[in-house]
Amino acid sequence: MLGSPESPVRARRVAALILSLLGCAGGPDAPLVARDYGFEETGDRVWVRGPWDAITPSRDIDEVIDQLCPAVMTLPRARERDYGQEYCGLIYSLGDGLYYASRTSSLGQLELVGPSRRKSCIVPRRVLDERGRAHPIADFHSHPWAPSPLSQKDLLRGNQWWIIRIQFDTTCHLQKLIPHADDDHRAGEVYERQGQHWKLVGRILPEDKAAGRITAVEDDS
Repeated sequence: MLGSPESPVRARRVAALILSLLGCAGGPDAPLVARDYGFEETGDRVWVRGPWDAITPSRDIDEVIDQLCPAVMTLPRARERDYGQEYCGLIYSLGDGLYYASRTSSLGQLELVGPSRRKSCIVPRRVLDERGRAHPIADFHSHPWAPSPLSQKDLLRGNQWWIIRIQFDTTCHLQKLIPHADDDHRAGEVYERQGQHWKLVGRILPEDKAAGRITAVEDDS
């Protein structure tokens, strides 16, 4: 039962699955639970399937990144603000020199509709690609509002699993976080996509990584 005291993980998983099913009723390219994403057999880690055929693989990871937002924004409720859905996925390699994007997952914490601008999806931890072993490099996720930059939760050191994090809102304003989460002496870096280039806009000093606090970089342009 959902309220069973001995299964809090199961309760979270059931709530997330219900939310996911509500969020993904849509067209033929909408991600489907169990086919394109799901929970691992134990715990609450999420897997996603790859590759996503809406994204053309490339030897340049930025070419993959630039395709993500337009593709995600076609998914159900991706633009619907307080009634919207956040989507998560991974960018990965098979060791063949190309970068691929996974399908997306909408599994996350159940968030009440309201003005707090809080939506979530669980960062996937594994890609299933029948062609070979996938090596994740970056995670990506959407926000169903604009303007909506990386949130403090997105920036917390304890929430970093991969070497790059990509986030975008409904206007396809892209941000990139390189957290350097395992280096106690190197600041994390926050970039914004401007045309075909990344502009450094902030740093997360080593002492601020736990709190996810950004120090702005002065604009010298």
